[in-house]
Amino acid sequence: MRFAFGDEWHARNAQARADATAITQALTNPQTRVLPVWRGKPHLAGDAVCWAMVNDPILKHAKAPFLYLGQHDNRDLFAADISAWEPDALDRAALAMFTDTSIQIHHSAPKGAYFGELRLAMVQLSRTDAALAATARALFNWHRTHRFCAACGQPSETSAAGWERVCTACAAKHFPRTDPVVIMLVTHGNNLLLGRSHGWPEQMYSALAGFIEPGETLESAVAREVWEETGIAVREIRYLASQPWPFPNSLMFGCIAHAENTELTLDDELEDALWMSREDVLLAWSGHHENVLPARKGSIAHYMIGQWLSGQV
Repeated sequence: MRFAFGDEWHARNAQARADATAITQALTNPQTRVLPVWRGKPHLAGDAVCWAMVNDPILKHAKAPFLYLGQHDNRDLFAADISAWEPDALDRAALAMFTDTSIQIHHSAPKGAYFGELRLAMVQLSRTDAALAATARALFNWHRTHRFCAACGQPSETSAAGWERVCTACAAKHFPRTDPVVIMLVTHGNNLLLGRSHGWPEQMYSALAGFIEPGETLESAVAREVWEETGIAVREIRYLASQPWPFPNSLMFGCIAHAENTELTLDDELEDALWMSREDVLLAWSGHHENVLPARKGSIAHYMIGQWLSGQV
């Protein structure tokens, strides 16, 4: 696996989203499947997402029309937000942690099925399953946080099978939000610059990252973010790859840049940053460093660091 969420399924079938007849027909087809999602967690079973039939009891908790994902393997696929369901003995403290290891099991679910954190499951899922689950998670988060019209402030409603919101007062249309982010490897000779944000698991370090501002190119955003966070000036900035990152709604643009200086001056966005030799980065990337954990497997940071270690970038 290169990295998670970057795959596609057979057809998004976007033309069907506004076709009420096509959506109704799909929802009456016994071959159609629906992915239940609970507060951002997809329904999982083993190393796959756990699909439900349209009339499955677990879907009675869905509080809005189903989201149409498109078609794969000759089936129409939807997702349903069942966040209204309240599990027994819910561990709310675990839900608020950086890495939520708790699981939730619905009483009508098949044996072995559960709702689990996508960041923990993204490597074990097939590339297609991970991409479908990430798309559903990102869209449901957008609906949760954009319930009111940005033009007039009145409530908006889901439209186009989950791919739009329409204002009930002024009829303005709103479309899913994706936030562009640069994530960059900063190198200096045989060394790589890694940082850690406040609240990350102890000893976890990764590539620097930051949001792209209006009017910026990727290259400008890389240079500005690295300078603001660490006081390092960079040049020779190159784009490498991109990854959808649904935590909550980002698109990560991976880049590499050469540092012109090495003295670090950290701002308050970072808890720590350090230069590591290629040998130490290899120990961390493989999980054998005493003080530094690797970037999360399945992330574009982990992929890019692996490419740098192998001399591919």
